[in-house]
Amino acid sequence: MIKLLSDFSIGESGKIRAVNGEGRVRRRLFDMGVTPGAELTMRKKAPLGDPIEITLRGYELTLRKTEAACVEVEVQ
Repeated sequence: MIKLLSDFSIGESGKIRAVNGEGRVRRRLFDMGVTPGAELTMRKKAPLGDPIEITLRGYELTLRKTEAACVEVEVQ
């Protein structure tokens, strides 16, 4: 099942399938290591859902909900 990262629940894991978005946002995500094939786990979510914290490539990364909506993940 493929979901957007912004729709993940705490504790869910998956493998990145695609990174959408335009120009600067997409480039910023790639620079932070958010690339197809990388595995991630949702660690924390702010009370209103923005920002979120994920574990990716052995480190914690905080993303805005709008950035997370650009990442398609296959749920494991």
